Amino acid sequence: MGIYEELQARGLIAQVTDEQEIKDLINRGGARFYIGFDPTADSLHVGHFMALCLMKRLQMAGNKPVVLLGGGTGYIGDPSGRTDMRSMMTPETIEHNCECFKKQISRFIEFGEGKAIAVNNADWLLKLNYIELLREVGAHFSVNNMLRAECYKQRMERGLSFLEFNYMIMQSYDFWYLHEHYGCNMQFGGDDQWSNMLGGTELIRKKTGDDAYAMTITLLLNSEGKKMGKTAKGAVWLDPEKTSPYEFYQYWRNVDDADVMKCIRMLTFIPLSEIDEMEKWDGSRINEKKKILAYELTKLVHGEEEAKKAEETAASLFSGQGNDANMPKTALTADEVPETGYNVVDLLTRCKLCASKSDARRLVQQGGVTVNGEKPADVNATVSAADLKAGVVIRKGKKVYHKAIIE
Repeated sequence: MGIYEELQARGLIAQVTDEQEIKDLINRGGARFYIGFDPTADSLHVGHFMALCLMKRLQMAGNKPVVLLGGGTGYIGDPSGRTDMRSMMTPETIEHNCECFKKQISRFIEFGEGKAIAVNNADWLLKLNYIELLREVGAHFSVNNMLRAECYKQRMERGLSFLEFNYMIMQSYDFWYLHEHYGCNMQFGGDDQWSNMLGGTELIRKKTGDDAYAMTITLLLNSEGKKMGKTAKGAVWLDPEKTSPYEFYQYWRNVDDADVMKCIRMLTFIPLSEIDEMEKWDGSRINEKKKILAYELTKLVHGEEEAKKAEETAASLFSGQGNDANMPKTALTADEVPETGYNVVDLLTRCKLCASKSDARRLVQQGGVTVNGEKPADVNATVSAADLKAGVVIRKGKKVYHKAIIE
């Protein structure tokens, strides 16, 4: 089985421009492909995870990745999947985020001579002459076709800024520039990027007559509204300082039953033959599947040692042994704890276990939280300073554990 057939079997491929040509190219390791990452934060998150795994799979099959850091397109913001305009970042923030991205991506793919390279589109986009761009690139785009693109249609009712309207032009120019200067012949992206990607392939063909190809992957996170990238506490980050290895493990441990095998097939590097056997397991083994998924993905992102720690912590907590050494925690200062004790609603929000006080009050009223094994009597309940100095374990629902301690 070639890598193309494996991607198909894993349910990753959504659309391609020229299937036979693409299949031949990547099966023989002849693709020099790029995937772009706009630096919207200082860490990649679960929404980027499938793209990173795809790059790794393709590199292992002999293809050459080009990581495109969006230091230039980050000034604009991709309207795809958005209902409003992205907030504008400072140049310093964009540059910092790009550096953070490159460091994280290096955990997945190998950089170096003859391997992967990383480039930043700020190096060419910020130098563009607007009139030259209109003549050399704009002339090849139909506004009518652009407005029919899904990424723009969903924004038309709320208002699409001219700034965002140019994003497709910028992304298309990126592919042409990478083709001309780095020999890129293929681009990959999520299924919400299809219109932008087609713009790039057509621009290359019109300007140079060369073949260029596009393939979108069925991004589980995009096609389901990025639901798997969010939790009640916010985004699930790949940076361990923002989402601890234990939290990351628990996130995958708690995916919906219906999504478990899909995630194992798409995201892990478990051989397909083993996955096919797992598909035959009866329903009583669903938790075993979830443990495998959580361990494999935590190992991939944070390393085997952290994956083992997360697995052991989860097993200890759920068995009632209470080993909280690797549990996520919030460190409080003595000054911020009132003499009368810390209100449980305030504590839940302080630990970011609830997005707001109203969410925290509702959780307490519904009996969905315990502190050191006891349910608070009501929303006015407090946790004493003495208990917080010793450290208290907060359980939200059945599976989310968190420690609060005065340090």
